[in-house]
Amino acid sequence: MQHELVREAMRKTGMKKGVEITTLADIPAKGTGLGSSSSVTVGLLNVFYLYQTGPQTIERLAKEACQIEIDILKKPMGKQDQYAAAFANLNIIRFNPDETVTLEPLLIEDRVKDALETNLMLIYTGVTRESSDILSQQKDNIRHRLSILDEMKAMVDEGKNHLLRGRLDEFGKLLHRGWELKRKLAEKVTNPQIEKMYQIALEAGALGGKICGAGGGGFLLLYCPFFRQDKVRDALGSPRELPWHIERQGTKVIFNVRR
Repeated sequence: MQHELVREAMRKTGMKKGVEITTLADIPAKGTGLGSSSSVTVGLLNVFYLYQTGPQTIERLAKEACQIEIDILKKPMGKQDQYAAAFANLNIIRFNPDETVTLEPLLIEDRVKDALETNLMLIYTGVTRESSDILSQQKDNIRHRLSILDEMKAMVDEGKNHLLRGRLDEFGKLLHRGWELKRKLAEKVTNPQIEKMYQIALEAGALGGKICGAGGGGFLLLYCPFFRQDKVRDALGSPRELPWHIERQGTKVIFNVRR
């Protein structure tokens, strides 16, 4: 079987035959930085288990998706995409030295969550890329970038406090500081096209942002107060923009009929 995610999900769940698999997505299948491969893997595990033996825990789905992508397929990636795809809402995800993962739900007020959704824009750069080269370079650079990584880690609690207190503009500015650090992790994280788009957005009214995923292309996430967003769109030449919202339920089977 050529589709490696489908193949390994079938092996993991013991699915051998008797199924036809179709995948549909609103974004390109690769190179967007939005964790699409992990979303597919988690979804496949979910539906295969339900079809054969019944629903499994969300923790198991996330853990086994990590095993497939990282341990079996040797992707140079972390575990954040799989856990983000499996679980709902906003969470602080902690990756522990013993390889366990813990999640802390971020319980912000609904009005703050709604405003955050409104103020974040997801803009397609027009470039897809293979993340493996960028991630491999980042991995090789870790020992030389520890101070940068420590600074990025410290931003988690700062961002959490901004969201809990409804200081969304400060959260947007924190995204900018985080992007300035992220671009130093590897030379391919950014490129002249991304830099130009980001600078134009800032000059038009965005307060901060970052390239999603490993970098090098895919989607640019911008924090921009709603009343300035049309100006940003005009400045960027009406780019392709992806409507989005915070997922409230996580991975789920939306249709299941037994004959």
